Amino acid sequence: MPQVYLYGMISPSTVYLLDEDFPFPKPNHYAEIRQSLPSVGGEAANSAIMLSKLGIKTKLDGVWINENHINTIRSLLEHFDIDISLLTVIPEGGTEELVIADDNSRAVFGNYARFHAGKRQWNIPCEKDIQKAAMVALDPYLKNESLLVAQLCYQNQIPYVTLDCKYDSFLTIHAAAVIISHELRDQAYPDDNLPEIFNAYQAHCEGLVIFTFGADEIWYARRGQTMRKYAPYKIKPVDTTGAGDSFRAGIIYGLLNQWDDESAIDFASAVAACVCLSAPHALNAPELDDILLFMKEYRKSE
Repeated sequence: MPQVYLYGMISPSTVYLLDEDFPFPKPNHYAEIRQSLPSVGGEAANSAIMLSKLGIKTKLDGVWINENHINTIRSLLEHFDIDISLLTVIPEGGTEELVIADDNSRAVFGNYARFHAGKRQWNIPCEKDIQKAAMVALDPYLKNESLLVAQLCYQNQIPYVTLDCKYDSFLTIHAAAVIISHELRDQAYPDDNLPEIFNAYQAHCEGLVIFTFGADEIWYARRGQTMRKYAPYKIKPVDTTGAGDSFRAGIIYGLLNQWDDESAIDFASAVAACVCLSAPHALNAPELDDILLFMKEYRKSE
């Protein structure tokens, strides 16, 4: 029986890693491609892959897949304990992305704006699968259907972890944990005081509030607590794509194991760091034992 039901983005992806002798190019400049890697993108997909590597059974649901890409996605995911029986295949449409990355940055090219602006191309969430889950990972991008997932979780008392929702959203209010990136903050609250925004999330969310800042300190706390900070692992990344999605997988793992918040944040940060040290996305990241070894060896070197 799947322990985690993941609802959201699943996208065919190709990652181009730049040669380390070439900086990320400015417009009209050149850079050398070192490696081209087929991959699977999307928050739900990356979280599912990483949870599988942590020994958690998952069921993936969400966006429809173009028939031109389904064989690639199946071949990439078949090595993991991910139930993809809910994936819907369509003759045209769906999402697709191309990622260009060096060791400091990445650029993502896709069709997501057109995808979200058009007609629905994603499944209605399955209440029976939500009821069977120990926890749900919820992407907020699929409009009324994402809201429905949160409502079904609330009605069935199933905890869920989501990301990048506004502080007064139903998705935020009832989440077991909500992870807010700088991209969402810059878009939704560009001129607001960050500590005040964090306090607003604390006041609204019933669970753990986490603000991430890339390689900089993480902020986290629950309602009524003093905001705490955590310094993530310092590494030289290979590909930062999927780091946030993998961080969410680490938080889910910690919550499933009933760890305290600091331990969950520490572990999730290690998961994200290990993903950044591999390519593409989470596909070639280490599994649980190697992540724990990474944490141990990192602490020794401090």
